[in-house]
Amino acid sequence: MIAAAASIAALALFLAACGSGGTGARDEGPAHASAVAGAVVSPTSSPSEAYRSVDAVALLKDDPAVSAAVKRDLKPCEGDDYAVDVSYGDLTGGSVDDVLINVLTCADKIGLATYVYRDEGGTFKNVFKNEESPVVADIEQRTLSVTKQVYKKDDPISSPSSEDVITYVWKAGRFVQQGRPVHNDYGSGGDAMPVPDN
Repeated sequence: MIAAAASIAALALFLAACGSGGTGARDEGPAHASAVAGAVVSPTSSPSEAYRSVDAVALLKDDPAVSAAVKRDLKPCEGDDYAVDVSYGDLTGGSVDDVLINVLTCADKIGLATYVYRDEGGTFKNVFKNEESPVVADIEQRTLSVTKQVYKKDDPISSPSSEDVITYVWKAGRFVQQGRPVHNDYGSGGDAMPVPDN
């Protein structure tokens, strides 16, 4: 009896509070517009939808466009680890991210070659290569940025004096150089300068 009376009293208090003119949940602030309208916010599409991982070493070994010299140097550094740097991104406007592969030396991580592969009908095709070592490339806002280190006569392999940076964009089914290369001197304190035309 006591438990029943307590339950009835609690219910009466609850009903009285609801009818007292309070605004209930609205005291916390107005509801979000999508909640008021009953809308469900759909998640944004994931950037990984365009990403398709590749076996970079197998891709290079199977590619007839990769030179015999690069393939010969493409060996594990330690265990099963190869000195390859792989990046994925949109360079050519395809539905699947392009694959950028830099092949490096094991000891000094000097760039031996760089390649770009584009998905064409489910198969990655080589659409860019530079095998003039030392060279590495990066994806920068849908442009391909290729860096070639420059050595003076007495520079050690670990300390080049400068670099030339060449930017490429995808036009009409191929990469086209954009503007002149930019030359950066290391440690000189000078500003980057375009490389003069030869």
